[in-house]
Amino acid sequence: MLDYISKIGWYILSNKKRYLIIVILLLLANIIDVIPAQLIGKTIDFINDGTMTQVLMWQIIGIFLVIIVLSYVFSYIWAYLLFEGAIKIENILRSRLMKKFLIFSPTFYEKNKTGDLMAKSTNDLRTVNMATGFGIITLLDSTTFLLTIILVMGFTISWPLTIFALIPLPALAIIESKLGKKINKAHKSAQESFGVMNDAVLEVVEGVRLTRSYVQEEAEAGRFHNLTESYLKKFMRTKRLDAFFQPLTIIVVSISIAISFGYGAVLVNNGGMTVGQLITFNVYLNMLIWPMYALGMLFNIMERGNASYDRIQGVLDEVDVLDETGDQSVSDTGLSFKDVTFKYPLSTHNNLEDITVELSKGETLGIVGKTGSGKSTFIKQLLRIYPEASGNLLIDGQNISTLDRQSLRDKLGYVSQENILFSRTVKENILFGKEDASDEELKSAIELSAFDEDLKRMPEGLDTLVGEKGISLSGGQKQRISIARSLIKDPDILILDDALSAVDARTEARIINHIRTHRQGKTTIIITHRLSAVHHADKIIVLEKGRIVESGSHEALSKAGNWYSEQNDYYLTGGDMS
Repeated sequence: MLDYISKIGWYILSNKKRYLIIVILLLLANIIDVIPAQLIGKTIDFINDGTMTQVLMWQIIGIFLVIIVLSYVFSYIWAYLLFEGAIKIENILRSRLMKKFLIFSPTFYEKNKTGDLMAKSTNDLRTVNMATGFGIITLLDSTTFLLTIILVMGFTISWPLTIFALIPLPALAIIESKLGKKINKAHKSAQESFGVMNDAVLEVVEGVRLTRSYVQEEAEAGRFHNLTESYLKKFMRTKRLDAFFQPLTIIVVSISIAISFGYGAVLVNNGGMTVGQLITFNVYLNMLIWPMYALGMLFNIMERGNASYDRIQGVLDEVDVLDETGDQSVSDTGLSFKDVTFKYPLSTHNNLEDITVELSKGETLGIVGKTGSGKSTFIKQLLRIYPEASGNLLIDGQNISTLDRQSLRDKLGYVSQENILFSRTVKENILFGKEDASDEELKSAIELSAFDEDLKRMPEGLDTLVGEKGISLSGGQKQRISIARSLIKDPDILILDDALSAVDARTEARIINHIRTHRQGKTTIIITHRLSAVHHADKIIVLEKGRIVESGSHEALSKAGNWYSEQNDYYLTGGDMS
């Protein structure tokens, strides 16, 4: 419990005025709440003594009404302030998580499943909200109210009776503390299971067409059923532990009430206290049910919040593998790979080895090779999304590690193989490359990517919704929207990573023609499986197992009699490159 409070101490300290007001109002509300029991006892004594009058009765009723109104006002204000604070810490943590998700390199996502990250961004944040809101309410209210009642019982009625009646309470605190630790462990396990189940849902939704095509609906449903059963068992274990709190509280308070009636009767017979005081004392004991039960819930809520906060903090404490120390800006866009060797963090062998190539500003580089030869890995070095390779990768004559990553990426336009589109309109997807682009720039990008004819056939034109991940578009349309998104940025270095694979030869030729004429003086890198896309390139390299095995112009490589020449001859006779 205190562990969780210390972890969110940074938030409480930054909002100390809010929490000071909450504590003051809470104390006032607690003092007011113990007055009615005193009035009940006094009223009973007045009736027994025969001193109750009509005026006195109306005075007591008036005091009751004032107490009710004041209790409501104070409780409303402090509860509002506290829950507002809980929502704010949830928003702060959510924003920090999203910021982390946006800057993490692919290595992080290789180690963490999407479903588990979603669980941390939803369930765990809600649990932290609950712990910071309802948990702190419970902590402040139960402890201050409990202390207030005990002090009032002792000072206004009888300390000996108070001490005897509260003997069972320490046992309850010890049991609840042990239960809280078990709940922490069970909750962590349940949340991890929820993350696995979340990930399975994503896979099922994304692969539903593949599942149907292979008639695997029943198998997938069975696999998901097993995951939900596993989550249910772990969740119900947490709930079973939760269920112990209320019965334990009622049993302990009932024992206290039994003690108070027994010993209290003795005190009344001996003249040590009045009947009204005994009734007032037992009203206070009944009022203890809430703070004692609340303390039980407090252990539960705080341990859950502690477990969830640790899961969230684990992401926030994660250090990106990329070095962010570079601060040099990029002016020129000449590229130079000198003996560059690179291995993915989880790989067992070099994925690029001894890569050396020079590319001056304004030149076009074509990269070809067999599937898995390292073509995409080559250009990922320019994007700085993985740790720095050995050797020297220079841009504008500066090592890439010294360059500011944001400045570098501002110079780049990258069209990936995946062609990721957002669930927005065609226009919004294209303008993602440059939000403040003019209508003329938008029109030019659409024409350069050869998407203008397709756009005319769309019912809503630029306002056509593409669906989730562009599901309503063909592969070629998605590729061309991705190309338009990159071209509207007019980058100094344009990288096309197999970005023309889903378009026909005529459309490909049109796009390549537009890029050649429109991008004169700017650097272009084209990765492709179709040699026709790189015939015009100033330099072409052929990769195999991460090494450059051929390099030169199209004319020179076509006559060399090696892999490029064989593939070119095969392509010219109507075959496909393989």
